[in-house]
Amino acid sequence: MNSDKAKKGYQRSPHRSLLKAAGYTDWEIERPWIGVANSYNAIIPGHVHLKTITEAVKAGIYAAGGLPIEFPVIGVCDGIAMNHEGMKFSLPSRELIMDSIEIMAKGHAFDGLVLVTNCDKIVPG
Repeated sequence: MNSDKAKKGYQRSPHRSLLKAAGYTDWEIERPWIGVANSYNAIIPGHVHLKTITEAVKAGIYAAGGLPIEFPVIGVCDGIAMNHEGMKFSLPSRELIMDSIEIMAKGHAFDGLVLVTNCDKIVPG
């Protein structure tokens, strides 16, 4: 597994201690690490329900033998950003979303990813 780079061997003892400080058990640490990118926020109407969907996704990953590791991504709503300076940030936010997901996935050696989103401008990649 890709996550073995961050969790196997005595050289990774500090890594495991940080995971334990985050509340993970040895049993959970041994599972495949599946990143769950969640674009929930309280300002985009199409995203306010994503907390519930993300919880179901995490339960499914856990039931299938993986360790779901949730992290947030930003989102800019064109409808709210329209007709003022905010509109300049909509398209650049796509790159920021994609880059931040890649940084999380590679920086933490995830074995897989699930991307929870709703809007075409906030879908990574």
